[in-house]
Formats: sequence, structure tokens, C-alpha cells
Amino acid sequence: MNTPTPPREVDAIDVVAGYSAEVDILRGISLHVNPSEIVCILGPNGCGKSTLLKTIAGFLRPRSGSIHIRGQDVGRVPVHRKVRSGTIGFVPQTDNVFGSLTAWENLALGGQFMAREVCAQRIDELCETYPVLKRKLNAPAASMSGGERQVLSLARALMPRPSVLLLDEPSAGLSPKTLAEVFEAIAATREQEGIAVLMVEQNAMEALRIADRAYVLSVGTVALENQAQVLMNSPEMRELYLGGRPH
Repeated sequence: MNTPTPPREVDAIDVVAGYSAEVDILRGISLHVNPSEIVCILGPNGCGKSTLLKTIAGFLRPRSGSIHIRGQDVGRVPVHRKVRSGTIGFVPQTDNVFGSLTAWENLALGGQFMAREVCAQRIDELCETYPVLKRKLNAPAASMSGGERQVLSLARALMPRPSVLLLDEPSAGLSPKTLAEVFEAIAATREQEGIAVLMVEQNAMEALRIADRAYVLSVGTVALENQAQVLMNSPEMRELYLGGRPH
């Protein structure tokens, strides 16, 4: 008897979406993320990377096509319902922590719908995964470095044990040294949590080093899709980055 294949964590099929009725930013994009896989969305500025991530998250509804998470059609489910149910964890590019609150208070906000004891236990677990949080647990987030704040934002998104972690430009504004630390934290997240990660990133080479696969977008469509190691050495990818037209 054949064992049934588990559903993909994310399955987006022929997605068309945009911010105004006249303009389609996404023009029939399809992608998938398998269980415990890190997948990158790459491409030049204006190609639709963040729009795709926001559509999967639920900030935008697709005009056509479908979005499934673990086999469930979630294309019309808004982001707050996906986050509260543990379907997704979403880390935006900016304003992703509350600077006036301590690291512990930021984490507790991520677990605000959990029972108090369960929330406290989950904070302890995440502090073991990310030791920097244990050291800075009672410090205001505003006093933390850029890399530390990014790790805090990752951990807060993981509080309700989501099925999929969506990251929008996690390296934005970070120094090269800090950037490497954040990507190590993302890789550790996959190892410790067994979670699927879908990540939009401008720093292609660093992202590909920790990824399994990647999609390269160009003007609202998928131009390339392959294993990360293959794309790292792809002349086509370099051409897309240098020659892609902004939307």
C-alpha cells in the first residue's frame, strides 16, 4: 500500500495580484515550498517579490489563482487570521519589534493568544535556540543591535508554532557580519523547529547559501527556478539581476 504524500507547506498556483485594479504586479506566478525547506524569492527591484510574499501572507487577495498551505485553500484568509491560527509567522522588513518593550514583552506579544504557562514555556524554548535572547530578555528592544532585533522578530513570529515562516528582506540594513549571524539564525530555526521558510531577499548569494531552492522573478513572472547551489553559479541569474526591468 502506497503511503500518501504529505501536502506541501505552500502551494501557489497561477497567482495574479496587484495593488490597483489597472495593474497586475504578479502575472500568473506558481511556486511551492516543501516541509522543512528553505526557499528564497529573488530578483531585481520591482519584480514582485514582496508583493508575492504579502499575497501568500494575506495582506493582498489574489485576483485569480490559488494559494494553499498544508492543503488548505487560504487565498482569501486575511493575515491576522493566519497568524492567530498558527498557519503562518510573518516578519516584515521594517518595524518588526516594539522598541519600548523588553525582549520578553515582545515575545509575549507573539504568544498573546496562548495560555500563560504555555507562553512562558515557549519563551524558554526559544531562548535556548537563540542564546542572545536569554542574555537580553529584560532589555528594551531599542537597546539591541540590528541583528539582535532581527533574531527577536524571528522568535516572536515563531511563538505560536506556525506551519510556515515568511520573511521579507531579513538582511535589510544589516552590516555584513550581522547579516551572516541573522542567516545562521534562520538556518537554526529550520533545524530546531522543522519549519518551512519562504524568504524574500536582495542579498542573493548569502540567502542561497542557506536555502534549498529558489525562484528568481522578473517583471511579475518566474524567470528561473532551481536548487540553490545551481543558481549560485547560474549566468542566467546574474543577467536577470543586471538586466531585469523594474515594474
